[in-house]
Amino acid sequence: MEAQAVPLGLPAWTWLAQHPWLYPALEAVHVCGIALLLGSLVLVELRVWGAAPTLSVPALARLALPVTLAGFGVAAASGVLMFSSQPGDLLANRYFALKMALLLAAGSNAAIFHARGGLRRLDAWARAQTALSLGLWIAVIICGRWIAYA
Repeated sequence: MEAQAVPLGLPAWTWLAQHPWLYPALEAVHVCGIALLLGSLVLVELRVWGAAPTLSVPALARLALPVTLAGFGVAAASGVLMFSSQPGDLLANRYFALKMALLLAAGSNAAIFHARGGLRRLDAWARAQTALSLGLWIAVIICGRWIAYA
């Protein structure tokens, strides 16, 4: 299929939703970012919960956390582009609003986890926070999928 030029007077970000393959490609990039984020988080969370006790937590964190941040960056950048193509529709969507609230909660939980040294303590509070993290990220994904059906 041949790419179309942006019609005059139409903002480029609105064109994203109308392009035959660009928006679906952004969705695929978004999913890849989520996979990197959640996949690397689950590895660290499993270690916090006691799996693979011979693995060094600091070494695992040095490997996984940059991947988590990169995944978040990819998902956030692609998400902003997708949002820019239809902001009015998304702002009116209750699942989008819930997704944004859950993202804020997940980020706050992560900040508190790292501020209190959760990776060094590996205590019950750290295990609870990682369980909450996993639940929040799964809820973010579910809300993201429901956006299309609301």
